[in-house]
Amino acid sequence: MKAEILAVGTELLLGDILNTNAQYLAKELAALGIEVYYQTVVGDNPQRLEDTLYHAFSRADLVITTGGLGPTEDDLTKETAAKYFDESLVLDEKALTQIEVFFDKIGREMTENNRKQAYVPARNGVVLYNANGTAPGIIIEKNRKMIIMLPGPPKEVVPMFENQAKPYLIRKQECTFLSRILRVASVGESAMEEMVKDIIDAQTNPTIAPYAKDGEALLRITAKAATKEAAERLIDPVAATLRERLGKSVYAEGETDMETEVAKLLLEQKKTIAVAESCTGGEISSRLIRFSGISEVFLEGCVTYTDGAKMKRLGVSPQTLAKFSAVSKETALEMAEGIAKTSGAQIGIATTGLAGPDGGTEEKPVGLVYIGIYYNGIVEAKAFHFAGSRNRIRDRATFQALDWLRRKLQYEK
Repeated sequence: MKAEILAVGTELLLGDILNTNAQYLAKELAALGIEVYYQTVVGDNPQRLEDTLYHAFSRADLVITTGGLGPTEDDLTKETAAKYFDESLVLDEKALTQIEVFFDKIGREMTENNRKQAYVPARNGVVLYNANGTAPGIIIEKNRKMIIMLPGPPKEVVPMFENQAKPYLIRKQECTFLSRILRVASVGESAMEEMVKDIIDAQTNPTIAPYAKDGEALLRITAKAATKEAAERLIDPVAATLRERLGKSVYAEGETDMETEVAKLLLEQKKTIAVAESCTGGEISSRLIRFSGISEVFLEGCVTYTDGAKMKRLGVSPQTLAKFSAVSKETALEMAEGIAKTSGAQIGIATTGLAGPDGGTEEKPVGLVYIGIYYNGIVEAKAFHFAGSRNRIRDRATFQALDWLRRKLQYEK
């Protein structure tokens, strides 16, 4: 089955709203083994919407739309699809009752035009009742073509797809597709692909696809089998081979992130931590405290941005700053040890660097960041060079600091 994702809404077309629905649906469809070759955005214009829908069906078996199911005159997704499938629309009393109940709950009076949302295909439609909004979704399947119409708000799209549309698609599948993601840190996408290219080339089922995302690299392993258990058995040896090849760079599987994995390790090992940040400006602390329960081990985080703060709060030597400057290995070492000892934490992390866009020199260019770690009574510091905007450099430094700590927690217990 080949699919196209069609987002309807002028606000999306103009960039006023980020199209997170398309990202979510593309990932979900890939996990089901449904190929998505095109994603399209069209404004609330009747003729352009009709042209786009007809064009989508000329190259896809399945079209999933988001948006255009509202009560106003320019919400025409349902009407356009009904025209394509030669379907008439009739009032669905259950959908209407749900809309009325929704307005009662929020304490607003339902207007007459909201009745428009309760109209559904008379013959070939499957209604996806909406527990989180007013517009029901609709599936129409006819002449070997299928459309799944979902509302626009992500808070309605995700549960409707997960609980209703996805099971419908699964029932249409003759086999099961299962994906597993390996998350790889501190190795670029191209370098990672080169390391495992022979494994990728040798695979037909499962397939292996590399991706890059926010400073990390991903490997998606997808297997096709009669059952989920059979697919798992196909994936297991491939995942094991990739892990062996990539070694310590593989930090997790599935939908997670670096800060979550580090927080889990800290809590499991009951190791306390404190953070002193300069160029990252509190990002490391911010990411760690997203994890519920981290207060058991996270003692404190300090943004020691100036030389004075580094001396006063962390005990960094004035001579070190004068001789080597704030952006130096020596300063990072003293910052990491200083935050650990003054806070009483077992682990201290420090960052100092040049995030730019100004302030760089030939000797110390923008993107130079020193990360220090005090761990098991030993203090170390390393230099890293990151490229990109100021915020990208800060993000990369944050991720790198967490990854270095993750490696120590996993392999230097």
